Amino acid sequence: MASVEMEAATGRFRDLGQAWIWLLRVGTCIVVLLAINQVFNLHFFVGHTLLANQYMYMLLLLIIPTVFILLPATGSAPKKRVPVYDVMLAVATVGVLGWFIANSLQMMQNGWELAAPLHASYFSMALWLLIFEAARRAGGTALAIIVALVSLYPLFADIMPGPIRGFSYPLEIAAGYHAMSNESIVGIPLRAFSNLVIGFLIFGAALQHTGAGTFFINLAFALLGHIRGGPAKVAIVASGLMGSMSGSVVTNVMTTGVMTIPAMRRIKLSAPFAAGVEACASTGGVLMPPVMGATAFIMANFLEVSYASVALAAIIPSFLYFFGLFVQIDSRAANDGIEGLDRSELPSIRQTLKDGWYYIFAFALLVYLLLFLRREMLAPFYATPVLLIINQLFSKKNRWGRKELLAFVDTLTTLFVELVAILAGIGLIVGALSMTGLAGTLVNDLLSIAGGSPMILLVIGAMTSFVLGIGMTVTAAYIFLAIILAPALISTGMNPMAVHMFIFYWGMLSFITPPVALGAFAAASVAQAAPMATGFEAMRLGSVIYFIPFFFVLDPALILVGSVTQILSSLSLAIVGVLCFASAMQGYLVGVGRLKLYERGLLIAGSIIMPLPGHTVIPLNKIEMLGLSALVIVPVVAMAFLRHRQSVALTTKP
Repeated sequence: MASVEMEAATGRFRDLGQAWIWLLRVGTCIVVLLAINQVFNLHFFVGHTLLANQYMYMLLLLIIPTVFILLPATGSAPKKRVPVYDVMLAVATVGVLGWFIANSLQMMQNGWELAAPLHASYFSMALWLLIFEAARRAGGTALAIIVALVSLYPLFADIMPGPIRGFSYPLEIAAGYHAMSNESIVGIPLRAFSNLVIGFLIFGAALQHTGAGTFFINLAFALLGHIRGGPAKVAIVASGLMGSMSGSVVTNVMTTGVMTIPAMRRIKLSAPFAAGVEACASTGGVLMPPVMGATAFIMANFLEVSYASVALAAIIPSFLYFFGLFVQIDSRAANDGIEGLDRSELPSIRQTLKDGWYYIFAFALLVYLLLFLRREMLAPFYATPVLLIINQLFSKKNRWGRKELLAFVDTLTTLFVELVAILAGIGLIVGALSMTGLAGTLVNDLLSIAGGSPMILLVIGAMTSFVLGIGMTVTAAYIFLAIILAPALISTGMNPMAVHMFIFYWGMLSFITPPVALGAFAAASVAQAAPMATGFEAMRLGSVIYFIPFFFVLDPALILVGSVTQILSSLSLAIVGVLCFASAMQGYLVGVGRLKLYERGLLIAGSIIMPLPGHTVIPLNKIEMLGLSALVIVPVVAMAFLRHRQSVALTTKP
């Protein structure tokens, strides 16, 4: 949600009067009740069970008009009032989606997605246009251009050049497919939201509004604030935990960064470095289980596995990333002689736990329901009320009153608006690719271009994911490539989970990589640092993430595929590799000392070779690759260690 997050952080929503605000609040509450009804099958609608498409049309009816009310059409549009044309768009959306809700059963029974009566085609065209405009406002111009071009592609697919030629359809059939099939607007992206994402959005918002952010930051300070480079390590833990819950990089930067960045500046870390640490930690939070943002839930839908399977697969890669960050910060602090904060300045562990133990309990309950009971649809709907009840009973400081409850509802409104409009727009892309058969054509073309080479395909995939992650939301980029690129990679024998995780990781890299680097730029605004300098610092700090996706896609043991022996062996080598790589990036190896430039280069090369399986990048078996890696690393470490010992001996000699 790259562009959406940045615009939200700069206040792009209208400042509405109380009448509008209360209308939107009522709509949001109905959305939550609908979700509860659908998940628990409570039969709120007596004698009537909602069809799946009917339920999703209802969600769209309640949320898409809110997009037109809350988000101005352009930067120059009024922000203090709702123009007449936006009211008309909202009313038209209610009318059009009301028709779809009333005719949901008939659509399914009569196959209207490919053979709709004329009046149904007109309603479909209207919905197509309304969803496009909502996606444009929520996702920005870049997403709008891509959605427009791809969703219109079925109209002229047959006249395109060979590699991108597909089946074409007249306007009325294309519109009907987009609006009424289960492959487009109400396809995989919106299904993931309606079945899974909505519950976790509610849980994440509840955590933030009950003071979880302050608790986790205080706990991290109490545990780590006094050690070498303490406040920077605090940022890793606190931002990683909060990012995991919120699923939003920029939002996390703007909430936890206001506390962690000033603390890092107090121990004399530079402003770009402090901002870079926060940006990297917040980005990693979205990659860390148990809650990884909307894209992970959509991944589960694509792979037809439980969300728990995705969360488990992400454990080792996210650990390696945060371990690399931790080592880089420790090496930087050791190199520059930066100590932690005095214990007298830090909160007490005992008091911190006493004040907020229930956040850990709610988090643990969610993990238990997700990973052990495998109740991903129900988990957040159990964990959220438990959290709120405990908060009301045990927390005097964060206990909710009327004001806090309304703020929670308002947060849900903005979260629903941002995400649903984008997911419905992405659905148009999925529908067009499905309708024309273009996805299959492009898969074959990619295999032909790569000559069947998995490594060439991986490099193409990495670059494409990164570029799309710059111009599109991460979710949009992931879905696009999950349809086009993932099948090609899987056909070469790669593990499907590893392939989809690879695409997800590379799409996230745009948050810390210039020229866009939205996460880094948001952190720079908090630290009052130069944006590009912060971007390059974040890129350097998070550099291990550029290699981790290659490690796990080539060695699926790192996503828990394989025997215990294979997993432990691969994990051990990866940890040593990440340790050497991160240390070399900062020029200091713990237990050894400072490294010279050529030593750093050799250490990086050896560390990248170490975790790779045999016969992949280099035509050697695993034993030979380990020997090559040791041949590079051991002499470098030995020389640096001896030099450091000699230096210490000379300085201590009387």
